[in-house]
Amino acid sequence: MSFFTSLSGMRNAENDLRVISNNIANAETAGFKKSNAQFADLVATGGSTDPRRTPGIGATVSSVSQDFGLGQLEQTGRVLDIAINGDGFIATANPVSGDITFTRNGNLQLVATGELQDAFGELVQAFPVDANGNPTSTTPGNVVVPITNGAGFALSSVSINSQGILSATYADGSNEAVAQLALASFASNGGLRPIGQTKWENTAASGQPNYGQPGIGNYGGIFSGALERSNVDLAEEMVSLLTAQRNFQANARAIDTATAISQTVLNLQR
Repeated sequence: MSFFTSLSGMRNAENDLRVISNNIANAETAGFKKSNAQFADLVATGGSTDPRRTPGIGATVSSVSQDFGLGQLEQTGRVLDIAINGDGFIATANPVSGDITFTRNGNLQLVATGELQDAFGELVQAFPVDANGNPTSTTPGNVVVPITNGAGFALSSVSINSQGILSATYADGSNEAVAQLALASFASNGGLRPIGQTKWENTAASGQPNYGQPGIGNYGGIFSGALERSNVDLAEEMVSLLTAQRNFQANARAIDTATAISQTVLNLQR
């Protein structure tokens, strides 16, 4: 039995190493949130077992939890780089399927058609606004910036303020409010499913997204010209890496010891 107990420990150490390695690999990924492996013990017992003689039979991974703590905000100077200073996620829609996903990576881009996209080509979601920048609907949709204004002048630049209002400036000097970025929140961020590309999708555990305006209530304000760095602390991860390595080595040594004892018993029986 000691073989299988130590084997479960080695498997857990391997899983821990996998989680830590993923954190370290994404230390420079904008909007990345680190994960932590949680473990639970396994006990061989029954209703009539003497609790003073209950043996353990190893451990198992109980969960891999995500840490949604805020990462450092790094100035980039690029207008369409945005960071959320607080809670909330940027919502994006797949241009083909329309599926909505959520991200903290605010590296946005404006394409030739006027669509505002994230770094992976998905369409940023925002509330429509009136001429004064006030939202006219609580249902977000795709952002499309007019390439020319009503007078026929070409778009010259865009900007995003702390309330998430996207404004367009045209060659004649006119300035128009186009949309307000919609931020999504959830009853339980820990229930979000990571799908890669620093994106998450909602699940039954997270609940449905609630959309709100940046800087209002629990929704964070928008910093333009900045990106949120990964919240991975490399010093902490290196310590965890060494601990996981020691755990693996200790369980491997326990297997070696159990093997030596078994061999000794077999030799005595000859």
